[in-house]
Amino acid sequence: MHRISDEQRRIRIGRRHLLAPSVRSESPVAVADAVVALHATDAATVFLSACARLRAPGVAAVEACLYEDVSLVRLLSMRNTLFVVSAEAAPHVEASNARAVAAKERRNLLKHLAEDGNGLDEQWLAGTEKAALTVLTARGSATGSELSAAVPALRTKITLFPGKKQEAVQGVASRVIRVLAAEGRIRRDRPRGSWTSSQFRWTASEPRPVEEPGRAQAELALRWLRAYGPASESDLKWWTGWGLGQVRKALAAAGAEEVLLDSGATAWVAPQDVAPDPEPEPWAALLPALDPSAMGWADRGFHLPAEHRAALFDRSGNIGPTVWWNGQIIGGWAQRATGEPVWRLLTDAGRDASAAVEAEASRLAGWVGEARITPRFRTPLERELTA
Repeated sequence: MHRISDEQRRIRIGRRHLLAPSVRSESPVAVADAVVALHATDAATVFLSACARLRAPGVAAVEACLYEDVSLVRLLSMRNTLFVVSAEAAPHVEASNARAVAAKERRNLLKHLAEDGNGLDEQWLAGTEKAALTVLTARGSATGSELSAAVPALRTKITLFPGKKQEAVQGVASRVIRVLAAEGRIRRDRPRGSWTSSQFRWTASEPRPVEEPGRAQAELALRWLRAYGPASESDLKWWTGWGLGQVRKALAAAGAEEVLLDSGATAWVAPQDVAPDPEPEPWAALLPALDPSAMGWADRGFHLPAEHRAALFDRSGNIGPTVWWNGQIIGGWAQRATGEPVWRLLTDAGRDASAAVEAEASRLAGWVGEARITPRFRTPLERELTA
């Protein structure tokens, strides 16, 4: 069985995730394809992850892909999490994950409507959705509050979990909008504020044709292996949220090949992807919270020293902003209220690493400009650096 060392895995991150300067991209779409999907729970992460991998980083290029030609698509998909993927990858992600998530969202909403006991049923929901889509089609785009003002049914309030400890009263607008977006009938348009804002306008869209789920899962597994392999079944199970049976079927259908890691464990790579990648020039990167390079594996031991975890993760297991050197996480960073990027190295990687990190911080500050970034999931080191 072919062996792939931890060092080779770190080299692959630099090259395949477009982080080494010589392999950075001109296109945000190419960046998304290189890492399969960009985390989008925090709106700023999409821009920070993309621009870290662009030769000429800038907000406008990413916005054009998201809102003008829509070559980047937001989908509620893997692990019921919001991601940005390329328009080419979107049908595979939708069929393998997003459709199931959308169906669950609709079931949950109908359940809450029924439990409220005021006669709100599937027919009521269909009428409300139709009215919302009519308004969006006529207006072109609208915020959630504008939609609620135009569609009286969206101002309806329901009681969630009646009679239980967690009982709460909530408006239906956000839940109806979430279902429509999950089903691809509406999509996020430009936010009300800057690129760091998550208060989006909404616009009508057409759902994509449905692909066969098994074929889509095989295609998604293949794309993931090309970016993150060698990796284990557990890694793919965690990243996708699939069951173990689905993971094994997808790996088999993708033609994945088994390899041996330094730890002695077995892992999987894309077909015929066992040759070493050429080592790029030394590289540093300041990657945002939930960046795909930090979120691609369940087991991050080959690039993340165990002693760094307490400083870099929040209590729910979300990773914060990280500093990288040649494929290994060596510290964390933050942005102060003044706009200044600050960082702390948790590993002494030498003067070359320190100089490269400083250059990346300057590059980041240059394109971020006046924007201020606070991660949604704050970690101990990020909080300490901004205190």
